[in-house]
Amino acid sequence: MPFDWKGVMPALTTKFDANDQLDLALFEKNVHAQLEAGVSGLILGGTLGESSTLAEGEKVELTRRAVALAGGRVPVIVNVAEGSTRSAIAAAKTAGANGAAGLMLLPPMRYRPTPQETLTFFREVASHTDLPIMVYNNPVDYGTEVTLDQFESLLDQCPNIQAVKESTRDVSNVTRIRNRFGDRLNILCGVDTLALESLLMGADGWVAGLVCAFPRETVAVYALARAGKIRDALAIYRWFLPLLELDINPQLVQNIKLAEAMTGLGSEHVRAPRLPLEGPERERVAALIAGALKDRPELPEYKAYL
Repeated sequence: MPFDWKGVMPALTTKFDANDQLDLALFEKNVHAQLEAGVSGLILGGTLGESSTLAEGEKVELTRRAVALAGGRVPVIVNVAEGSTRSAIAAAKTAGANGAAGLMLLPPMRYRPTPQETLTFFREVASHTDLPIMVYNNPVDYGTEVTLDQFESLLDQCPNIQAVKESTRDVSNVTRIRNRFGDRLNILCGVDTLALESLLMGADGWVAGLVCAFPRETVAVYALARAGKIRDALAIYRWFLPLLELDINPQLVQNIKLAEAMTGLGSEHVRAPRLPLEGPERERVAALIAGALKDRPELPEYKAYL
């Protein structure tokens, strides 16, 4: 389906039950909440989706289910994070065959490529799929930066590379990208704690994490910021920031799943080797979430600005 790389696109968690099986009913409940809030797309199989622990059949099932739930209203985007070019090409083809409308593509995993290897990897994958691609640029967590010069080469040679998930954690990079490429490269902020700042600097959207538990608040920040209702967006964002900081933590999956459980949109079940939060850390995170829920702001009619 044709779509624009803009708006709020949740990096969905994968829902498990107590027996470590996919909890599709809970997954469906969360997706419905995202769609009702006004998200612009659904992203599967990222870090929050615990993709590295999923079997191939589970990825296919989640993709098909998400496509069915979206019903053509928003695109389903599948993350491709593989250790080899061959595996990444296969994953891209599988995603397309099961209804995905786009891909989020990471550099090679478990190997730090040279700049030339990075470029060759992206070109090879892009040349084997017709799906539009958003490059995930996260040198902080993955050790590989896609530079502006590299993006220049990719945009010239790979027309289906259309967007970047900007996660360098340098908000001024939004301006650098916009100055260099204008509208040739869509920019989606990939760091929850820099989302409003990035939108005000000209980002097109937000690949969000805490949206999994707080979909309406997340979309409201985006919609109000894009409409120029900065004071209203800022009021929500200031309330939201302590929660958003749960996304820039090694236990971000456990943190966000606890938030989903406390808002009725998920459970704490994670897949080993991850373990649910426990002890003082769980108490700290739960208290933070409970405090935010107690002071949850009343939202303006933000959907009018979408």
